[in-house]
Amino acid sequence: MDWSLVFIIIVGIFFFILGAGCVITVILGLPGSWMMLGLAVLIELIDGWWLPEESTTTFAWWLIIVCGLLAGVGEVLEFIAGVLGAKKGGASKRGMWGALIGGILGVFLGVGIGLPIPIIGSVIGSLIGAAIGTFAGAIIGELSAPPTEVDGETTTATVRGSLKPATGATIGRVLGTLSKLPIAIIIWLVLTIAAFWP
Repeated sequence: MDWSLVFIIIVGIFFFILGAGCVITVILGLPGSWMMLGLAVLIELIDGWWLPEESTTTFAWWLIIVCGLLAGVGEVLEFIAGVLGAKKGGASKRGMWGALIGGILGVFLGVGIGLPIPIIGSVIGSLIGAAIGTFAGAIIGELSAPPTEVDGETTTATVRGSLKPATGATIGRVLGTLSKLPIAIIIWLVLTIAAFWP
């Protein structure tokens, strides 16, 4: 029996399963692409101990670097979408910070609440939680702004006035996640194919 081939298959299946979990974490707002790359680097560092000398690589380093650049593009797209959505809605700095914090808290509350469907329920729950948390956080951030004085009149933030920035921040958050997800899927598929390709 060719033990190196068995090892390649085991590593490929292992990476396929854990990589799928990393893609799901991207939906949850976590750095799944980077976790996947970390796993690939770890496998690459230790597979030389198990594979024969002539085939001591599971992933080529150039491939890991290219996937790292793709992950970086995903982060930039997510950040730009979030900021543009909030700015388009007219969010203040407090509103943007509130949206960010609310979105993170919403992800975890959404996972906890989730639907009674294994895995999928938690993913859907976290998406809904992130959207609601971003919206609520932006409103709270906008309402926490101190009163401003314009032409001798003091104005304070209102819930009605906070709706547009909150909506913009929420749309930006959703678009950011949606822009990052296809990149994570591409990284997962490319690295999975590379893991099975001796």
